[in-house]
Amino acid sequence: MTQPPPPPPQQPPQGGGFGPPQDQPPQTPPPAAGPNLGKAPEPGYGYPQAPQAPQTPPPAAPQNPPQPPAGYGYPQGAPAPQPQQAPQTPPGYGYPGQQPGAYGQPQQAPYGQPGYGQPGYGQQPGYGYPQQPTVPYQPQAGQPGGGKKLNAQMLIIVAAVVAIALIIGGGVWYASSGKDEGKQNDTAGQSGGTGGTDDDNGGTTSGKEKAPSDPSAKVLFQVPAPEVKNDSTVVVSGSWLTDKAYVKSGIARIVGYDRDKGGELWKIPLAGPVCQASRHVTDDNLTAVLYQPAMPTKADPSHGCSQIALIDLDAGKKLWTKTVKTGDQLINFDNVTLSGKTVAVGSTSGGAAFDVSGKLLWSPKPGDSCYDAGYGGGDKLVAVRKCGSYDQRQLHIQTIDPKSGKVISEYKMTEGIEYASIVSTNPLVVAADVGDSAGDGSGISDFFSIDSKTGKLRTRISAPGKQFAARCEGITRVEACKLLAVGNDRLYLPTEEHDGTGKYSQTNEIVAFDLATGKQTGQRADAGDGYTISPLRMDGGNLIAYKRPPYDKGGQVVSISGTGFKETMLLQNPATDAVRDVETSMSPEYSEFLYAEGHLFMSKVYASKRSTVREKEYLAVGFGTS
Repeated sequence: MTQPPPPPPQQPPQGGGFGPPQDQPPQTPPPAAGPNLGKAPEPGYGYPQAPQAPQTPPPAAPQNPPQPPAGYGYPQGAPAPQPQQAPQTPPGYGYPGQQPGAYGQPQQAPYGQPGYGQPGYGQQPGYGYPQQPTVPYQPQAGQPGGGKKLNAQMLIIVAAVVAIALIIGGGVWYASSGKDEGKQNDTAGQSGGTGGTDDDNGGTTSGKEKAPSDPSAKVLFQVPAPEVKNDSTVVVSGSWLTDKAYVKSGIARIVGYDRDKGGELWKIPLAGPVCQASRHVTDDNLTAVLYQPAMPTKADPSHGCSQIALIDLDAGKKLWTKTVKTGDQLINFDNVTLSGKTVAVGSTSGGAAFDVSGKLLWSPKPGDSCYDAGYGGGDKLVAVRKCGSYDQRQLHIQTIDPKSGKVISEYKMTEGIEYASIVSTNPLVVAADVGDSAGDGSGISDFFSIDSKTGKLRTRISAPGKQFAARCEGITRVEACKLLAVGNDRLYLPTEEHDGTGKYSQTNEIVAFDLATGKQTGQRADAGDGYTISPLRMDGGNLIAYKRPPYDKGGQVVSISGTGFKETMLLQNPATDAVRDVETSMSPEYSEFLYAEGHLFMSKVYASKRSTVREKEYLAVGFGTS
């Protein structure tokens, strides 16, 4: 693991008084308890089992970096994951005979081995793949259970049915495992589930990312780390990728770079550092940021994040800056997002929203006993609204009209759950640490799958922090989740690292949960020995994932089919020491990763005084295939 960024300063305390687990909807089965790595599944339960992994001592926890100034809102450092010893899989659950690699890293054949588009290293046909259909034998007369013998005509009919079934089965296998799998619509991998149309469940479309003829990548350019005076730490959150530019926040500025050559295309100066940045953009490449009204000083380390700006990523212009007041005081916002043509911001003082034209749509109402702590954007706009006193808090998850703020549907979480994170707005998925039970600082113990039309709970998924590696920072930022993805009406989670097959090696997997039932689907993508795999985003019905490399290889970007979980290599980074040193200085847990069209960009979210250990340090680095 790499050095994590400093934890967020002066965070609100984890309030006590957490209530009992959330009730289940009567129309759905009981919630899945998540994969119990210490117990084999009950017959018919359908959970895939973890492979046998040797047990090793847990890795050392990362060192604590210096505390940043108040108000910067950095992601909290993660403690070292604890390796789990997986049970021996009982026969008969569809497991391949050869045990695949361990949890936490994607399995992938070493470069030069059976290439992209082929099953990854350690994968065996059969696990998660369609099986040959069988034709049930019906008792006939004259046979046990019948009165007459099977005549010749009936034998011919049965034989024909079996032959047709085998042909159909072979056709399904070819369609789901052929070279054009990534081009197919992955609706076959989508669950209908309770309370969902295709629109509610996110839909599925074929992916846009295509495998290059040669996935070998080179370093396109590097952005040097900005100079930071004294021992301060400055937020540089925010990065975007358009068809022409890679855009990255620096210290009190936003810069657009030629995404192939790295030349500076434009620069937007700001009065102070960027505090938060929306990860969403409009169809015409507009996005939003929060920034401070002045540079921090020792006397005043934080001016608060009161400035809301709309940025044109194509033109390289700041279109407008807005503020919101409560009384005579400017509101300092914690969260900014974008849905359609609406920019929404949330805080402990309430939420506000603007049209991209700059028109104020709504703002906090004086005397309101509830307030919008933050919003999740994208396809829909969802508010996390807090009601009640601090020791008896209730969160309302509201899907709202982005133009008017009118509530479309609402789901009330159990009292006592203090914080929640919006993982996805379509389908609607919320993460929370119920009863502060995650125990690993991840902010997640459970996921809640909610019908955004009715506000009813579809299912609840238990995701113990010691087994899964996803993270959410829901204390102040309700849309700050990493290492997970939602698509095909499924939730994709990486497992924690565990022992690999090599000496001292670690690895992991990505597994899928059905958002209608809460159960695992049986799909699994192995990292490969020494690698760790993390979801980056969805590409239509396919999952884009990054594989952090072992000491002697370069990182990889792969596309994983939403149907058969077949893996396709999209990018393979160089394995030289110099390149690996830059690549591994950034990790998916604490950095920003963007991939599109053969381009992979990694960047830091904070800048501090340069280390004396490294000769050179970088704010961002770009890789690309030829």
